[in-house]
Amino acid sequence: MFIKQIYTSCLSQASYYIESDGEAIIIDPIRDSNLYTDLVQSRRANVKYIFETHFHADFISGHLDLKNIFNSEIVFGSVADTTYDIIKAENNSIFNIGSIKIKVLHTPGHTPESVCYLLYDSNNNEYCVFTGDTLFIGEVGRPDLAISSSVTQSDLASQLYDSLHNILMKLNDDVIVYPAHGPGSACGKSFSKETFSTIGEQKKKNYALQKMNKEQFIEVVLDGILAPPLYFSHDAKMNKEGYKETSKVIESNLKNFPINTLEKEILNGAVILDVRSGHDFEQGFIKSSINITKTFQSFATWVGAVIPFDKNIIIVCYPGEEEEVVARLARVGYENVLGFITDFADVDSDKIITIDSIFPEQMFTSNFTDAIFLDVRKPMELEAVGKVNNAINIRLQELSNNLSNLDPEKKYLVYCAGGYRSMIASSILKSNLFKSVYNIYGGFNSMRKFL
Repeated sequence: MFIKQIYTSCLSQASYYIESDGEAIIIDPIRDSNLYTDLVQSRRANVKYIFETHFHADFISGHLDLKNIFNSEIVFGSVADTTYDIIKAENNSIFNIGSIKIKVLHTPGHTPESVCYLLYDSNNNEYCVFTGDTLFIGEVGRPDLAISSSVTQSDLASQLYDSLHNILMKLNDDVIVYPAHGPGSACGKSFSKETFSTIGEQKKKNYALQKMNKEQFIEVVLDGILAPPLYFSHDAKMNKEGYKETSKVIESNLKNFPINTLEKEILNGAVILDVRSGHDFEQGFIKSSINITKTFQSFATWVGAVIPFDKNIIIVCYPGEEEEVVARLARVGYENVLGFITDFADVDSDKIITIDSIFPEQMFTSNFTDAIFLDVRKPMELEAVGKVNNAINIRLQELSNNLSNLDPEKKYLVYCAGGYRSMIASSILKSNLFKSVYNIYGGFNSMRKFL
């Protein structure tokens, strides 16, 4: 038996490759087939099934691409409805892979169709469980992503309680827990840094699995849930209804952008996504650009949180990075790239602007006595470590929709925890014609000693 966790930091997501006696399955794959084809080729295995734990909301699954590549069948739980052919697995049904077997556990709560997959080893012992977004390490899945006129988040939270207590917590304590997400994901409120654990450890340490009745559980799980990014519903729909072959998406998106059409496309609503480092960006960028640095581990999810999924995108990147950026955008369902720019030489100089950044020791000098501090961290971060007195707090994900609460004529000092989000926020303000915007290097982590 061979099990490999394939962790993608860009999405804070884990998929899994399981193999026994030359037969293999893949669980919750991302839309990057090379991760799996290279592994399968090296293992010389035959992929029988692609298993999905639910309709993922925060990324586009690779199940359709892999089905075509490996001639495999796609497996969902019996409640899942799709526009393409799948196996709808009934609760407790068994799939044999070599000398091991997978048992389907219906675990609604995160979404109505959520399932977990319990793996039995060749000795028929419970070995591990692939929990999708039902149970994370230190956290449980948020129950507010599939609400409707007939199903509320409290209804889903109630189902989640039953799934956890009546199914997962009854597994043997030594069963390994392999979840679909880790730290940085928006599919839960807070995660442990580990990407796997055991049922026994989670019973001891997971706040949501401590002794409480269902009403208390519902209150605890729903408390403090922040609104999901708007692209979540878009991605869940694509995963349910199908999508264009990924290689064709990359091919059609991978082209040089004609600079002479720049102004026209901006007027038509296109977004310029500059993925260079914040340091390079602030020294000169095309007016109205949004900076989301590609090298940050959650690049794709920040794009999904900040840029509307229905907007055309013009990419600004370093030479040679074009294909990687296009592929990573496709992972979260962004297929509308008009092209890329790697050289500003042909861009009119009056369209190139800068952002000013300051060090924390400068923030209380005479130059900034009239400045307003803008904190773009999550509320729970402020509660945990503090903030600047009288600072305005608008979470980065909600900044674009709350610009009317700010005055573009005022001076703003923008900060987050370490400096990454504040540069994104500063670029959003500048793209909306705020006149005086200053990013604070190092964020609150560096500012604290001066407060």
